[in-house]
Amino acid sequence: MVAIKVHGSPFSTATMRVLASLYEKDIDFEFIPVDMSKGEHKQEPFISRNPFGQVPAFEDGDLKLFESRAITKYIVLQYGEKGTQLFYPDAKKQAISFLWAEVEAHKFDPASSKLIFELTFKPMFGMTTDQSVVEENEAKLVKVLDVYEENLSKSKYLAGECFTLADLHHLPNLHYLTKIPSTKKLFESRPHVNAWISDITSRPTWSKVAAMSNQA
Repeated sequence: MVAIKVHGSPFSTATMRVLASLYEKDIDFEFIPVDMSKGEHKQEPFISRNPFGQVPAFEDGDLKLFESRAITKYIVLQYGEKGTQLFYPDAKKQAISFLWAEVEAHKFDPASSKLIFELTFKPMFGMTTDQSVVEENEAKLVKVLDVYEENLSKSKYLAGECFTLADLHHLPNLHYLTKIPSTKKLFESRPHVNAWISDITSRPTWSKVAAMSNQA
């Protein structure tokens, strides 16, 4: 019996973040779809797993978690010897990884998530894109990407020469952003950012997550 269960949606960036970490660590798990279009994430039994009504929810035996970044950190700590390491044993190097993971959560994700909603999901559901929101958040994303470009001119990945959670956490939003012409241009105009994105999005483990989303 598989101990790990992920309750979520293959379209959800937060769910994708958890799935990517599980595939990188080569861990068996059971994926339990939550139909957000029917509001299942706001109803029982899901709401008992995450009282905020947001996917994903995660179970590992008697441990129950929500919040995707907390889940990925648990996976890396609990299953450190399996699959891709995703962290540095050296405390100072890992501190740099923590730093860039914080940048992703507080700088990259807010702007990019709003762009994804306005430019991908609103058109998908027949809603009108708010161009002022797009312009505001493209400007914010540009500032983040300029910092990334400088940092990535010095190392292959955000926190050095190894692929870590700091990089992995970006993958779900990049999955959508690289399909949007206006944001794709922002990446392509920055050679180091573009090379980094090409590298991390071509990982075989990420291809499995992307396939789940594309086939759903």
